[in-house]
Amino acid sequence: MILEFLSFIKKERLFLKEDKILLAVSGGIDSVVMCDLFFKSGFKFGIAHCNFGLRGKESEQDEIFVADMAKKYGVNFHNIKFETEEEAKKQGLSIQMAARKLRYDWFDKIRTEHNYKYISIAHHRDDSIETYFINLLRGTGIAGLRGILPSKNFLVRPLLFTSRDQIVNHCKNNELEYREDSSNLSDKYLRNNLRLNIIPMLKELNPNISETIAQDMNRLREMEEIYFDSIEEKKQSIFRLDDNDNKRIAINELKKLHPIKSYLFEFLSPYNFNIQTIENIINSFEKTSGKLFFSSSHQILKDRDELILSSIKEKLNEESLISENQNNVFSPIPLKITRENFSEKFEIQKSKHIACIDEEKLKFPLLIRKWRNGDYFYPLGMSTKKKLSDFFIDLKLSLKEKEDVYLVESDKKICWIIGYRIDNRFKVTENTKKIFKIESVKI
Repeated sequence: MILEFLSFIKKERLFLKEDKILLAVSGGIDSVVMCDLFFKSGFKFGIAHCNFGLRGKESEQDEIFVADMAKKYGVNFHNIKFETEEEAKKQGLSIQMAARKLRYDWFDKIRTEHNYKYISIAHHRDDSIETYFINLLRGTGIAGLRGILPSKNFLVRPLLFTSRDQIVNHCKNNELEYREDSSNLSDKYLRNNLRLNIIPMLKELNPNISETIAQDMNRLREMEEIYFDSIEEKKQSIFRLDDNDNKRIAINELKKLHPIKSYLFEFLSPYNFNIQTIENIINSFEKTSGKLFFSSSHQILKDRDELILSSIKEKLNEESLISENQNNVFSPIPLKITRENFSEKFEIQKSKHIACIDEEKLKFPLLIRKWRNGDYFYPLGMSTKKKLSDFFIDLKLSLKEKEDVYLVESDKKICWIIGYRIDNRFKVTENTKKIFKIESVKI
């Protein structure tokens, strides 16, 4: 088994001999065999164990068992205990999903802090086959039918070459001890139900069902590479990045693609949009602009001729103050502040990202905030006031662009719409003595 293990690592280019790998070890048979193979192959590794506190004494005994394993192999041991049920309630997730998020976030933290190159997970071929069926039952694209990938980002899965039966045999032949998770015997979870009931029934119809599906998944994986090369080529041709790092997608270009639903699903699924939302987006093409669609991490605004894709930012610290002697602002929008005496040689820079204001007309502290309905100002060069909403209409700003507008306010008077126009009441004149210059900065 060691030769197959090494051959698979080399074939899939998972890691190099000199790389230090963090092994995720529960104490179950799969991760115990993974540790044994790493040790006997001479790889450098450390062990990480999560105690989710879900099985009482069993969880505590698992942690002790894995700590003893680390001592036996003479490697570093990293452990943590989570309040999983409490975290699940807090985040509105199932216990399984909360546990998954907690462990992977923590694994990556340990990897970074202790200079591990990769995190190794003990998934094997049967796990991949179960994933295949789970995705098939729930509905999926081609990516869901090729099973678990051997590597993704900093995760590697060097046991995908082998089956559960082979792991059990290796454990027996090498007299390895392991912990049995009692929850694995319950078929109330879909994965366990497949493992304990459905796949054994399929094996009665085809004793080689595991090998057959494994071959199918390998072919699908190769097809996926060809498929996504084509998808990526189309994506690059119709996605464009604007000045605010939003992705803009031309609706007329999307309509030329067939089948449009499949293309749009592949374009947007990396941003966590599901197929139902994709259908709703397509149905909005002939309707009025302004409709918003959300995933767990992103939003899409259906504008006049484009879809505008942007990440959902937490709306924290949307206001801040500028004191009289302050030189920089970092939140909610980065600004650089300088002051200088006015002279005849002074020239106002013609940039929408710079505001030159008569300092004596300001009352500190200044306020930075998002614009609101009902706001008005006196546009530079005008003696009459104008509503910001009308000003934005004149500029033909999209809803997304309007949503991102901040302004600087002095004594409840707008002195600069950041990136657009200063207020005429605060302009520099021949009577100005000191200039207060604010510049919006890209970071």
